[in-house]
This record gives sequence, C-alpha cells and structure tokens, in this order.
Amino acid sequence: MSQVEKKAGLLRRTSSSKKPLKEKVVLMYDEIFAKEDPAKNNPRFWDELFLMKVNLEYLESKLESVDGEDVQRIQDNINSLFHHCVQALGEEHQIKVVNALQTLCALFRGVHQKNKSASGFDIINMLMGFDKAEQRMKDLMERLDSLLCGDSSESLKSLCLKLLLCLVTVTDNISQNTILEYVMINSIFEAILQILSDASSRGQHGYDAVVLLALLVNYRKYESVNPYIVKLSIVDDEPTLDGMGMVVHQALTEYNRQYKDKEEENQGGFFSTLTSMVGSMFIADADEKLSVQTNEAILLALYEAVHLNRNFITVLAQSHPEIDIAATPTTTTPTTPTTPLGTTPPSLDMMSNPELPLDPNLQTSNLLITFLKYASIVMQDTKDEHRLNSARLCLIILTCIAEDQYADAFLHDDNMNFRVSLHRMPMRHRKKAVDKNIPSRPLVCAVLDLMVEFIVTHMMKDFPMDLYLRCVQIIHKLLCYQKKCRIRLHYTWRELWSALINLLKFLLSNETTLLAKHNIFHLALLVVNLFNMFITYGDTFLPTSNSYDELYYEIVRMHQVFDNLYCMVLRVSTNTGQWKEAASKVTHALVNVRAIINHFNPKIESYAAVNHISQLSEEQVLEVVRSNYDTLTLKLQDGLDQFERYSEQPKEAAFFKELVREREGGLF
Repeated sequence: MSQVEKKAGLLRRTSSSKKPLKEKVVLMYDEIFAKEDPAKNNPRFWDELFLMKVNLEYLESKLESVDGEDVQRIQDNINSLFHHCVQALGEEHQIKVVNALQTLCALFRGVHQKNKSASGFDIINMLMGFDKAEQRMKDLMERLDSLLCGDSSESLKSLCLKLLLCLVTVTDNISQNTILEYVMINSIFEAILQILSDASSRGQHGYDAVVLLALLVNYRKYESVNPYIVKLSIVDDEPTLDGMGMVVHQALTEYNRQYKDKEEENQGGFFSTLTSMVGSMFIADADEKLSVQTNEAILLALYEAVHLNRNFITVLAQSHPEIDIAATPTTTTPTTPTTPLGTTPPSLDMMSNPELPLDPNLQTSNLLITFLKYASIVMQDTKDEHRLNSARLCLIILTCIAEDQYADAFLHDDNMNFRVSLHRMPMRHRKKAVDKNIPSRPLVCAVLDLMVEFIVTHMMKDFPMDLYLRCVQIIHKLLCYQKKCRIRLHYTWRELWSALINLLKFLLSNETTLLAKHNIFHLALLVVNLFNMFITYGDTFLPTSNSYDELYYEIVRMHQVFDNLYCMVLRVSTNTGQWKEAASKVTHALVNVRAIINHFNPKIESYAAVNHISQLSEEQVLEVVRSNYDTLTLKLQDGLDQFERYSEQPKEAAFFKELVREREGGLF
C-alpha cells in the first residue's frame, strides 16, 4: 500500500484479498488528482466536497507526492479547487466555510512543501493560475476580511487568522513568499485593528492578530514600501493601541509566571536539598529545568509597535493591577490542524476586561515592568543562539525606549514609583534578593538595575560583545537625558561604577583571547566615556555632592585598573597594527581619569604619612578628596552627551531577516 493510501481514512477491513474502503472525501480528492474535470460527471461535486470533513493529512501528502509531469496534468483541477474554496467562503452554511478554510490551508502548505525550490510565480500558477491570480486573491482577501469584521462565529474568525498565519509562515523566508504581494495590495490591516480594539474579540483572537501583524510588517520591509509599516506607524486610536499593549502584556506575563512556577518548583523538596549537599554536580540540570520556551513572536510585535509608532510609547506606562494568571479562568481556544504556530497563545481573559477592580493591597504594574521582568529572565542565559537573539531583541527595544523623550519622562517621573522584582542569575558569592526589600522607585532605576545585572553576570569566555555594547549605550542615553533635564536620580550609582570597573578589569585579563574575536577598545572607550560623563556633568545629575565625592573615591580606589588599561592602550596605539586607532581613542579618553588619579593619590599618601596611618578609612579618603578639588585641573571633552540614534537599516537588517526566518528554530 502506498504511503498516501496509508494516510487515508480506513472505514473497515474486508478479506485480505480486498483493499480497504476509503472515506468518500478521500475518493473525491483522488478524482481531483486525476486528469479529468471532477465536475464533468457530477455537477454537484464541489457542493458535496465542502460538506465533507476535510482530511488534511491525505490532501497535503497527495499534493506533496505529485511529480513534475503530473503537475501540468492536474493544474487545472488544483486551480479549480482553489477557486471553489474561495467561493465557498461566501456560503451561509458554516460547515462549508470551515471546510473551505481548512482546504485552503492544506493547499498552501502542500504546494509549497512540494515546490520549495520553485519560484513564487510557479507556485502562484499551480495554486490559482497566474492569469487569474489577482482576482482570486482579491476575492479571498475580501472574504476573509468580511468574516473577520462581520458577525461570524469566534471559531470561524479563529480559522481565518490561522489560515492567514499559515499563508504568511509557509516559506522559510517570508520575503520570498510572492503570494504576500496580494496581501499587501488587499490589506487586512483594518480587520486586525478591529480585533485588537474590541475587548471580546481581543480576548479570543488578540494573540494571533498581533503575531500576524508583526509578520506582515516584516515582509520585504527593506526592499519596497510595505503598507502595513506605513499604517502601523500612524495609528493613533487609543483603544486599538491599548488592545495591542494588553495582548503583548498578557503573553509576557504568562511567560514570567511559567518561569516563576518552575523556579519555585526547583527550589523546594528533596532535589533542592540534594543540590546544596553535593555542590555543583546538579547545577546544569537545575538550569535546564528552569528553561521556558521564549516568545520572540510577541517580542517582535512589541518591537515593531515601539519602533514604528510614537503613540504606542504611552501604552508602556499605563498602570493596572498585577493579576495572577493562574487564578483567572481559562478560555478554550479552538484548535484545528491548520494551526501553523508552535507557540500557543496564553489565556487572554484579562484582555476582555477593560476595567478591573483596584485592590489597595495589590501592586500595580504596566507593560514596561512586565517587559523588564521578561528581559531579566531571557538575558540570564545567552549561551545558545536562540536565547542570544531574544536578549538582543530585548536590548534593541530598550534602546528605542531610552531614546524617546516621552518614555524618558515617565521613566524618570518621581510620581510614578514601582517595586520591580527582576530575576537575578544565581551566583555563589551573593545572596538571593528578597522581593519585600525592593524599594519603590522611578522605573529608570529598574532599567539601570537590569543593565548592571547583565554586565556583572556575563563576563565569560564566550563573550557576548554585541549585548555589552548595547547595555552600555542604553546607560549612556539615560545619562544624557538626566544631564539635559538636570534630573538628580536617587540611585545606587556605586553599583554601576563597580560593575563598569570590573568589566574593564575583565577586558584587560582576557585581552589576547577577546582580541581574536572582538574590538575590545570600542567597548572600553564607551565605558571610559561613561565615567567621563559622570566626571564632567555629574554635578548636574548626581543626587548629592556626596555622590560626586564617592565617584572620585571609586576611581582612586580602583586606580590600578585604570593604570593597567592606560598601559595596554598606550602599548597598542604606539605599535602598528589593526587596533592602533581604536586604542588611541581610549588613550585620549582616559585623560581626566588619569588626572584625578595622579592628583589625589599623592595627597592621600601624604595624608597617611603625616597622620601615621597605614590604611585610610573610606571617610578619611573622602575628606582628602573634598579638600583638594580646588587644585584639580580637568580638560573639557566634547561630545560626551551626544549619541548616535538607533536605526534599523542597515545595521540591524540582517538580524531581523534572520529572526523572522527562525520559525523552525522556535520563533513561531
């Protein structure tokens, strides 16, 4: 028996000499794949076909089994099947519409699977006939739009979105899916917005709608004018933007909850006791247990909204009570064989509730807080390519936020204080933070905490240089805003200074290894210039004069790191080689740091000698610093408060192309 026949539905077995009977729908599929027009002998063939339950597996495998010569022979029948599917979408009989939607999905998948190397034009020709394609796709998109915007059942709307997702994700590279040209011409953008703006439909279909929009925005976004990009960038309807934010918020919240559940599960019971007894033997297993599938599809949607639409920035800050998702009743999402995505949408009941009762004992949250918690989880482990990309996307989103004036305003707003419990990587030399001890602070403190946490925990052999550069640049952009607006942020700046100095120390210790792969001088320059920002402008944004004194104390205390850095960059810049110019920039950037060290060190040594003290306390060193500012000479450095604004094209184009292609690697 052939593989195709094995997949056919078997009704019953007779004697061994007879073949098993096939379902009627399978026999009808066989007629379509014969040379003759199936309606020739049965005028009601197409009406009857769509009344029968679809056998997706058989239909797809039949399409995949067609060889080169047979394609031409059966093309008219395949075109006819496509045409009648589209016509059936206009039927009042719901069963016919459901079966037509599922059949279309099988057609898209089966034809693409069989013809992976074929051009987009050949696939269009096989599916609907090239001369009729424009009309067929116009009819299809109009009927899908009508079903999505009309009073169709929720299960039908769900199937429409599944079909569209199937169509969009059917090729490995979305930009090579020529059929999507017709989806650009016959836009369903308004239908997607309608789903997101309505509380009821958003609860049912919001996740699929947001993912679909994110994918359509990425179709040939660099080669031509994509109408979905243009339209998304000008949306200013508040309910729609809020709806989009709620879908993203709920998906990220669900991920955070799953991770927290696994973390708590991992900390209790016999396994935890055994791990602590035998040390690191089981650490790898513990980490593996905490792995939760990341969701780049929803993260991509958040990025596109933040990057393209200035109005969406306001959605990030909208407060609402934190909800325990596990306690909310779940909605059953209709599942069909047409689902092309590997990532199941979370239960979205909360999204159908535009207003929720506020409990005075309930901690308020917002999309930005939920995103920061999500980022703190995915940025912990960047060892595999998939998680590395997820962390990179989180940092790109934070870069866009840090550059936006409105976002900076609410990040630094003293009247918007939150307790943000970020996840921290387990490390032997530090205690686990207790959530109750987290102070209520402006949100920028949580962003800085996240950056410091990443800097401290990723100094490793396989050094994620790109992520470090992004982290330091985010910090710089936030400092530029603070300097510009003279915002004196009450933050534990010493933790940041300590993390940056340890990063320089790591670069020095691993110079040879790192230089084989990376330009470490660029990162060193960015770090040194952060110190230059504090030295030159710190008096305008550090919270107290004491903070400024502490900055000098840290520089003097850790002078050996800066001395070693200067020796290293001087050595490289005075020799001819690949890094000569890059190292020379760091040499010049160190001028004020070295001036501080050379000015205060002799004074501290003199104070110790005069007072016969072998080791000065911090307070004594600070006293020397305070009393010797007047004689310190520093050079004014230009451009410290300037930065290059984020631009997706051309720097990030390759990353986003690859990210959208990663469907089989876990993106969708």
